[in-house]
Amino acid sequence: MADEAFFQRAYDIVRQIPRGRVATYGQVARMMGEPRKARFVGFAMHSSPGMAGGVPCHRVVFADGSLAPGFAFGGPGQQRRILQEEGVGFLPSGKVDMRRFQWEA
Repeated sequence: MADEAFFQRAYDIVRQIPRGRVATYGQVARMMGEPRKARFVGFAMHSSPGMAGGVPCHRVVFADGSLAPGFAFGGPGQQRRILQEEGVGFLPSGKVDMRRFQWEA
């Protein structure tokens, strides 16, 4: 498992994702200089304090735009609801429209 310093670095990146945008687990890992650790970014998001702790982990999605299957902070539909409230658009498939809403850091 990744260490606490890794998690904090992941949280620092995720705090920069603007409202109405999403990033992928792999994108966060690459921005951290750890391109092979997308899965560890996922562990960090699952362990994060969430919005209450200033970490908008709901803005991190899979590369194909799909959402976390059991979103940790309120059930599977909650991530989509929060993203839609922020203005993120979805494709008919239920995935985030990555061409329009992926954060270009």
